[in-house]
Amino acid sequence: MRQRLIVATAVAAALFHLYAAGVSPFTALVQRPVHLALMAILGFLGLGVRLAGRAREVGEDADTGPPEAPGLWTRMETWIGWLLAVLAVASAAYLGMNHEELVQRAASPTTLDLVLGFATILMVLELTRRSTGWGLVAVAGLALVYAFAGPFLPGLLAHRGYGLTRLVEHLYLTTEGIWGVPLGVSADFVYLFILFGAVLDVAGGGALLLGLAERVAGNTRGGPAKTASVASAFMGSLSGSAVANVVTTGTFTIPLMRRAGFKPHFAAAIEAAASTGGQLMPPIMGAGAFILATWTQIPYVQVALAATIPALLYYVALLAAIHFRACRMGLEPTSLEERDKEPVLPRLHLLIPLIIIVVFLGMGRSPMRAAFWGVTSAIAVALILPATRLGLKDFERALLAAGRGTVQVAAACAAAGIVVGVATLTGVGLRMSELIVTLAGGNLFPALVLTALGSIVLGMGLPTTAAYVVLAALGAPALVELGVPLLAAHLFIFYYGAISNVTPPVSLAAYAAAGVAGAPAMKTAVSAMILALAGFIVPFMFVYGPPLILDGTLLEIVITVITGTVGVIALASGTMGYARRSLAIWQRGLMIAAAITLIFPNLATDAVGLLVVLYFFRPGQPADPVAPAPTPTASRIAE
Repeated sequence: MRQRLIVATAVAAALFHLYAAGVSPFTALVQRPVHLALMAILGFLGLGVRLAGRAREVGEDADTGPPEAPGLWTRMETWIGWLLAVLAVASAAYLGMNHEELVQRAASPTTLDLVLGFATILMVLELTRRSTGWGLVAVAGLALVYAFAGPFLPGLLAHRGYGLTRLVEHLYLTTEGIWGVPLGVSADFVYLFILFGAVLDVAGGGALLLGLAERVAGNTRGGPAKTASVASAFMGSLSGSAVANVVTTGTFTIPLMRRAGFKPHFAAAIEAAASTGGQLMPPIMGAGAFILATWTQIPYVQVALAATIPALLYYVALLAAIHFRACRMGLEPTSLEERDKEPVLPRLHLLIPLIIIVVFLGMGRSPMRAAFWGVTSAIAVALILPATRLGLKDFERALLAAGRGTVQVAAACAAAGIVVGVATLTGVGLRMSELIVTLAGGNLFPALVLTALGSIVLGMGLPTTAAYVVLAALGAPALVELGVPLLAAHLFIFYYGAISNVTPPVSLAAYAAAGVAGAPAMKTAVSAMILALAGFIVPFMFVYGPPLILDGTLLEIVITVITGTVGVIALASGTMGYARRSLAIWQRGLMIAAAITLIFPNLATDAVGLLVVLYFFRPGQPADPVAPAPTPTASRIAE
């Protein structure tokens, strides 16, 4: 029964969102509660959540359970889940049927309003706990405590304090709390983009991207690893979840990399770093581009274009690191006979929906409308040829995958809405900005470091979208106050929220990849962090060099791109210990120092960095005759 109800709810979710996007949109206090209710039903029935301490894996059937009889806690969770699912439906129905009346009597909540509001807050916290763990629940809980404890706090943190009635009213009966911008983005188009990616994946889109990537990079050193990186960049941009992308594409790519000669932990680290970078890759950025555009009121096209060069630099650094590692290991390009080539031509038409989305967005159409046509065209093209024709079971898989992926996003966005709602009610965002500016002494670099550390810590264990939304309210205003352009400030915190997926000790993408590869988790996480080092540096590059995000003249953009590219390649060379031949420890340090000098846009430092890089990459150096002995450096720790 539960499985049938999950499938029925997944079908209802698809129909509701497609109708709202393509036929007639609903008001915010209808669309967002119904969206959350649908995802809550799926989540509380066991799709995409943790039950009884056991995390469900992507692709696991919702009715699959442990072979032994369920214990008391499992039964309690099940019954509580059913109760909260009914509560979610009741809350959505109440708001949907009374939204006009609620607007008319704003600031005068009834007892029923408050009871349902309080219950909805508890429901959101429990759904968030089950789908993302305790991290975001703790942050939301601290925000709620802060709303009550304002009069008892010192200094900048103090405020007048708010009672339960005022707080519940603000979070439940307005679009400033749970039903705010974060959940609005999830309801309007995040679900549709996840559904789009799920339909394409079931139809063979993942295999198509692997085939295309293999043809681009398969005949080079470390070709399978480069293929995995390119494919994961595209799939990660569509999926919106580094962890989900790791456990889907990683199932194919990690064995390919291991067969090519890479150790299990390093193959897993490559997949984790590549999947994490997909959230930084336009045009979709795992729906991050739309959230950022909605939050900042900057046109989507401008956001996507600005994010393009930094994302490419991230992948240039990753591909360079793979190449240098393969050279150092003495790996030769895989022969044509040995390469596993996914067929491309029978699936090439699956690129049409992606092209349609890009065209619609480029024309300035709303992300909701672009996603609608993307999903409908994906379904249409997947039915054209026998190679990709979907049956009823395939559509069921796609709908369940879309629901599984969206449950976490919707829960996180609703919980982030609680944090943002408290921030707007108490003004803590401005106070946090003032605190960052004070701690940094009014200097930009310390403020950037503090914001980066805060974004990484907050992002550990959280979806990138949730981490970004919270930091957008708390950290971005400080950077803007210190003179950082609005788009650069928001991209900065978005990058660090994403890169937390491969930052120990809580690097979820790396741990997921380690599970797929059967490799040590922490060893994989350290390797992934080293491979993703460019992701820690590129944000500083575009803050100090705005031409990197297309804010400057053509000449400035060209110069910044050249120096940035050389810088990230130098960084990869230093960390992997290879530049036409193996580097000694002091040479690695010098190469990394050269990379750092290329971060800041200054002719003198750029010239020094370029000279160092040119020296190590000068032609005529003999290749390594044999693989070098291990040395106790960062890259050897990664090994």
